[in-house]
Amino acid sequence: MDYVLLATSFAVILAGALMFTNAVEWAGHRLGMGEGATGSLLAAVGTAMPETLIPIVAIIGGAVGAEDVAIGAIIGAPFLLATIAMALVGISALIYRRRRPQGAGLNADAETLDRDLAFFLAFFAAGVAIGLGVPDALQIPLAAVFVLAYVVYVRRTLRAGGAVQERDTLAPLIMDRTPGLDPPGRLIVLQFAIGLGAMVGGAHLFVEELLNVAERIGVEPLVLSLVLAPLATELPEKANSFFWVREGKDSLALGNITGAMVFQSTMPIAIGLLLTDWELGRFAVLSGVLGLAGGVIAYWALRKRGRFELPPVVAWIALFAAFIVYVAVA
Repeated sequence: MDYVLLATSFAVILAGALMFTNAVEWAGHRLGMGEGATGSLLAAVGTAMPETLIPIVAIIGGAVGAEDVAIGAIIGAPFLLATIAMALVGISALIYRRRRPQGAGLNADAETLDRDLAFFLAFFAAGVAIGLGVPDALQIPLAAVFVLAYVVYVRRTLRAGGAVQERDTLAPLIMDRTPGLDPPGRLIVLQFAIGLGAMVGGAHLFVEELLNVAERIGVEPLVLSLVLAPLATELPEKANSFFWVREGKDSLALGNITGAMVFQSTMPIAIGLLLTDWELGRFAVLSGVLGLAGGVIAYWALRKRGRFELPPVVAWIALFAAFIVYVAVA
């Protein structure tokens, strides 16, 4: 039964992602936001909500080991985004290169990629370094710095969001019954909310059933907090980006991933600094270092090379696999 519910939750996430991406495109168009800003803000923050709630719920619950679960979820999310999520985007581009107008080449807003990846590398590295040990009195001021950094990022993203998506490139709103006309704003908001709700509900069901399956096979709780829970809750970003890559909308696809990387490397870390001791163990530090390595590869592959190629995809998968192997044998 657990496996059936696991598959059902995955299907719910995919259906929600399809509705969500469609609504996000129309929302960005109606608000006059560029594709980069639409992906990095509307899509990224919306789909980052499930994994952001996990550490908060864990800490408030106060159960034994809750703080470790919270820290694992906070560090694990950016690690997953900078490795597996990037790899899946690259694989999708390679699979659909004949369907995409640009083939396997990258057609995304360069300024958005520069900004997102620079913010991620700087603040995720700072978050990991702080976790190696700082005086308790500095945690609250440092949390304020991380929150302020994300506010600055939002302002810069809105000022330079890239080109606004043309209407004729948008697929009809799924819930709209009057094709040929711009859908009303309230319908866009309704579809946005339904899609987001399906993704959040599907992700939580996925996590619950994943935990049940993991308990049956005897997986360590640390692995769940650092890998399995973030892997499940990052499914919305991966699903959204898959659909956008398939349609050749790289600015939206990559902005969704890199925008979530920025959010996850600032706001949740601020929460961790406020509500936990923020002391990272060896597994958390390793996942953080590997996540930073994935971010460096992303900058080189997506910004400098301008193409989705096999070597960086293999490197991202290898980083994730290296962590799994280390956890398994340690």
